[in-house]
Formats: sequence, C-alpha cells, structure tokens
Amino acid sequence: MEPTTSSLPHAPLPAYYRDEADHARYVRRIFDETAVDYDRIERAMAFGSGGWYRREALARAGLAAGDKVVDVGIGTGLLARQACDLIGEQGRLIGVDPSPGMLAQVDLPGVELRAGRAEELPCVTGEADFLSFGYAFRHVSDVDAALREFHRVLRPGGRLLILEISQPSSRLSRTLVKFYMRRVVPTLARLVARERGSAELWRYYWDTIETCIPPAQILQAMERAGFQQVQRHTELGVFSEYTAVRP
Repeated sequence: MEPTTSSLPHAPLPAYYRDEADHARYVRRIFDETAVDYDRIERAMAFGSGGWYRREALARAGLAAGDKVVDVGIGTGLLARQACDLIGEQGRLIGVDPSPGMLAQVDLPGVELRAGRAEELPCVTGEADFLSFGYAFRHVSDVDAALREFHRVLRPGGRLLILEISQPSSRLSRTLVKFYMRRVVPTLARLVARERGSAELWRYYWDTIETCIPPAQILQAMERAGFQQVQRHTELGVFSEYTAVRP
C-alpha cells in the first residue's frame, strides 16, 4: 500500500517521476549514476567545511566512544567517516543504503555495509546505541514507517540524529539559498562531475528541500513513532539537526 500524502516527506515531483513506486526507482537510479561524483561536488558546494560540521553535529547529539552506530543512508560515507573517528576502535558502525553505486564508494575499513531502505532496515531490534540519518530524510517513501524502524533498531536509551537542510525562515534568505542550490551548485556539478546526471541530482536536491514538510511536522512524526526528548537545533538557519531518545 502506498503511503498517504501526510506520510510523504515532500509533495510528488512529476518533473522527475510519475508515482511513488517510480520515485523509489528514480532515487536509486540517480544516486547509482552519480555516486562517483558525489564527494567531489559536496566538497565544492560546502567549501570543504562539511566534515567539520558533521562531526560537530554528531558530538552535539551525544555520539560517544564505543557506541554501536547504524548509519542509514550512508551514501559514500561522509557522515560515517566522522562517526568512526568519534566512536573509536571499540565502537562499531553499520552502514545501510539502497544504492549499490553509493555503497561501492564507501572506503571505511571495519564498517559493515548492508543494502536496505529506511522503511525496512536490515537490522535486528535494539541493535544500535545511536542511529544517524544524514541528508536523506527527503528521499524516503514513508516518513512514519522510516521513523518506526529507527525506533525499533535503537536500544532503550539509544539516540537518534537526523540531519537535513531546511528552508530559511526569511524570504531573502530563502531566495539566496534557492539561487545557490538551484543555479550555482548544478553549475559546479557540471564543471567537476564525470557523470551528466550529477547536475540533475543537485537540482532535484533543492526541489525536495523546497517542497519538504516543515520542521514542526517532522518533530510530530518523531513523537508519533514513540521518541522522547524530541528537539531541533539549527545552524546558519539552514542546517537542521533533529534529535531524540528511544525510551
């Protein structure tokens, strides 16, 4: 059964896919095709600051040495790399992603990779002390199903961190961010990418940000899934850190 409109992370985008089944296929294809370019474009887009920010966000969310982490939507491993440094040799990290192309780009010794979707994680109940989900919330097919899975996979007392890009509150800031994400970043992608689809990926990236459900609804969905201490922290008015604890 397809999720209802309220459980979708954003409105359907017919410029990219026809229906929700086609949406899942589109997301997997575009990430498979552009995986070899992803890290290069991300570094150019964030001016090399992405790794520092990810590490700070993980520390703010309470990631500690020795933790067992499930990183959902691991992609090429940008967030997982910082997590591995924080958990150290006594910790363990499992990376989950539906894109074989992205998983093939992960170069992190000791990390266990599993193919899977956020809505149906290939993990046992209570397997994780900490679950991270970096910049992939907008790509799920069912917000409530994904959050229920996160709740299931975390042990009691386990911590959740969802990183996302949100629209700024002011009209001027929204206009500037939209111009940067919709015009500048795809241009950078065309300049540095090997694959033609990379510019399309970053246009799609902004379109999902622009149509994503608002932060208040994300927080409500986290509470519906059974999480407590649900909070949102923002950096620069754009970078949202959603945190919670599984009771």
